[in-house]
Amino acid sequence: MRPVIGVIPLWDDQKDSLWMLPGYLDGIFEAGGLPVILPLTDDPTVLQQVCERVDGLLFTGGQDVTPQMYGEAVLTDNLDCCPVRDAMEKTLFHKAIAQDKPCFGICRGIQIFNVLLGGSLYQDLPTQHPSPVAHHQSPPYDIPCHRVSVLRDSPLFDLVGAEVLSVNSYHHQAIKDLSPLLCPMAISEDSLTEAVYLPRKSFVWAVQWHPEFSHLRDENSKKLFRRFVEACRRR
Repeated sequence: MRPVIGVIPLWDDQKDSLWMLPGYLDGIFEAGGLPVILPLTDDPTVLQQVCERVDGLLFTGGQDVTPQMYGEAVLTDNLDCCPVRDAMEKTLFHKAIAQDKPCFGICRGIQIFNVLLGGSLYQDLPTQHPSPVAHHQSPPYDIPCHRVSVLRDSPLFDLVGAEVLSVNSYHHQAIKDLSPLLCPMAISEDSLTEAVYLPRKSFVWAVQWHPEFSHLRDENSKKLFRRFVEACRRR
């Protein structure tokens, strides 16, 4: 039996529609999971039912996390937030953590994990953390554009067996103050936290890069999806 994995939907403000990048679903499916796109809702009753039915949750990329969630006023005019999604992910994440359901965060996913566990974000990376490192690459998005150093005492190192990874990158926000509950697993060349995990849980991992774009050609991206699906299967 394939483990059932709930996937946070993507929201398009301009088209007033839900959508999905196939790489999120394909990465899970090819790793042995059964991905299911969830409805966009902050109804706690519905989200409780979701948590009871799924074996794990994938927190996808997308809109910016509302700064009020980490105690800041809006500092820039280029934020694109979705309050319903913020509320949905807050409820789902805390319910999943309480039940020790595996959670995997990608891009926005690492940011929302950090915020929900007491950390903060750079609201606009180019102005608040200027750097020559390319964090917002142009297509194609499956090509690596910078490197990260993998911490040797992290479970990510155990998975990939390498101290340096070449990764793709497409984001304008990033972790500023790391949550005291999270442990770093990879650091960018300009000192940004690029991968984290939550200790003493079956699987709560997140990465800032995009394995949903690179999994077709990158073995380490495949390994991330496989490790996540394996954790979901053990549920």
